[in-house]
Amino acid sequence: MYKDSAPLQAKREQLLQAGVLMMDPAAVYVEEEVTVGAGTLLLPGTILRGRTVIGENCQIGPQVMLTDCTVGQGCTINASQCEESTIEKNCQIGPYTHIRPHCVVGEGSHIGAFVQLKNSVLGKGTKMAHLTYVGDSDVGDECNFGCGTITCNYDGFQKHRTTIGSHVFVGCNTNLVPPVQVGDGAFIAAATTVTRDVPPDALAVGRQRQQVKEGWAAENRRLKGRKA
Repeated sequence: MYKDSAPLQAKREQLLQAGVLMMDPAAVYVEEEVTVGAGTLLLPGTILRGRTVIGENCQIGPQVMLTDCTVGQGCTINASQCEESTIEKNCQIGPYTHIRPHCVVGEGSHIGAFVQLKNSVLGKGTKMAHLTYVGDSDVGDECNFGCGTITCNYDGFQKHRTTIGSHVFVGCNTNLVPPVQVGDGAFIAAATTVTRDVPPDALAVGRQRQQVKEGWAAENRRLKGRKA
């Protein structure tokens, strides 16, 4: 389909003339219907497909593929893949983020390493720094998701939706089992599995209380004939 490189070169030249920056134009792939704003830097390994629209003064790449996405001005997307979604202005995405179709990432949000979003809407200023999956969810403004958070949206038969208010803190290793709602300002303690609605400004804790058995490890080593 793209054996002839002339159209690709013509598109790159068109963008350069319009004020788009490229560190290495030969390492950038841009399809014909893509629009890129002036002042945006396209780094090597950038692939822009379909009807992707990118605003001004963004940094895209290295190693980014966007398909039919809308990206607001001032965004940074690094080593990530996004499809059929909207990323509002001043967001930081990546590295190694996968945004699947039908997502909206709110203005000023930070979606980091090994985070996957699917069919979800995030409010302004929400942060998911690493190792998180959020699918079929509606999330408010200024939420913070700890490492290892998962929305358990599929029960083996149907998908279910999670609703999270604004200013919610979600601790590390939290499982949200929908259909479930978390109210504004709630705090979910680390290692909690949420199976019931959490009221606004409440603390949700769902984990076994820690037990400490003095000397157990030493006795275990003795029984197994090990000194250390």
